[in-house]
Amino acid sequence: MKTKCIIIDDEPLAIEVIESYLIKIDDMEIVAKCESAVDALAVLRKKQIDLMFLDIQMPELTGLDFLKSLSHPPKVILTTAHRKYAIEGYELDAVDYLLKPISFKRFLKAVNKYFKSADTKNKVIHDEANEDDFIYVKENKKTIKISLEEILYIESMKDYVTFHTAQKKIITKSTMSELEEKLPVEKFIRIHRSYIVAIKKIDAFTATSIEIGKKELTIGRNYKNGVMRLLKQSEWIE
Repeated sequence: MKTKCIIIDDEPLAIEVIESYLIKIDDMEIVAKCESAVDALAVLRKKQIDLMFLDIQMPELTGLDFLKSLSHPPKVILTTAHRKYAIEGYELDAVDYLLKPISFKRFLKAVNKYFKSADTKNKVIHDEANEDDFIYVKENKKTIKISLEEILYIESMKDYVTFHTAQKKIITKSTMSELEEKLPVEKFIRIHRSYIVAIKKIDAFTATSIEIGKKELTIGRNYKNGVMRLLKQSEWIE
């Protein structure tokens, strides 16, 4: 049986992107495409929906407020251009959180999470791309490729940041805010004004600190609630 999907986004182009991805997946069926939460509510009242692709920032009623208003919502994958809403998405039991622009590889990962979380007989889709995710940074006059899988944590030093890996340190001129926008939200979390950590590399944590190997990093007071909510939901840590 196919998974019945609805796409909710006030941007037509964003709807087209998700639609083009869903068309490639045999086990998915698009039941409706809506440009507002109000229109989506009318569809949910009339039709069976298994999975919503829900944009967070929409006029009149935001995606998060819409989701909170539903007494028995379908499974949901949240989409947005801003990572600051991710923690609240976790709290609302979303399957996944896609940061725009959404690549097909990242989209498949979210669909895989849905298949695993839902009681379906659908096979998990495998992305054939095997290239590691990476970013390029400049150190002195050299441009260096860093695999995201190698990063343990990132530390701010005024106008510079240091990438800490198991083998080396790489220093580049950047701000933490700039890095936050580049790093995938499902793999990295900011725990302090001065620290971004790789979620998979966390070995232990308390209410005030995170341990990665022998390094203990302080959790900032302004980040504590969001960090604790995320870390205590182990299904988000792969």
